[in-house]
Parts: sequence; C-alpha cells; structure tokens
Amino acid sequence: MAKAYWIAFYRSIKNQDAFAAYAKIAPAAIQAAGGRFVVRGAPAKVYEQGLNQRVVMIEFDSLAQAIAAHDSPGYQEALRALGDGVEREIRIVEALA
Repeated sequence: MAKAYWIAFYRSIKNQDAFAAYAKIAPAAIQAAGGRFVVRGAPAKVYEQGLNQRVVMIEFDSLAQAIAAHDSPGYQEALRALGDGVEREIRIVEALA
C-alpha cells in the first residue's frame, strides 16, 4: 500500500492568535491519527514561480489514513479554533509506491 502525504501551503497567517490555538490542537490530533511531520517551515530556496510560503508536509501510511485524519473529530476541533485565521491550501497526495 502506498503512503500518502498532506502538503499544506500557507499564503498568509492573518490571525496569529487563531493560528496559535490551532497549533496547540492540530499536531496531537494528526499524530494520533498516524501522521508524521516531515517538513514544517519556510522553504530554504524557491525556484521558477515558487512562492516563499510556509510549508507543512505530513506522511501517512495510506491515503485512507490521511483522509481519515483530516476528517477526524480532533482535527476538526483544530480547524474550528483556526477559523479564517489563515489563507492556505492543503493537498493530500498518494505516493508513487
């Protein structure tokens, strides 16, 4: 079974307090669902039309596990705390092998 990854790109953090509240809840919820943080921070270098945005990448053992983690009650609680405090996108992608 192929692993899967959440990849989050933060365009802006509009509300630091909401982001801090999210950051207190989200990691534990993600880890409880089997997620492992691989990348968390700003890029060291961007190329082509890349944007210098905060990036978070989380590894899961399967696509189903990654989706279930996002939809879990614990992560949904983190999203409620975040509200509209950030502009970001999350992509869930399956590994090639």
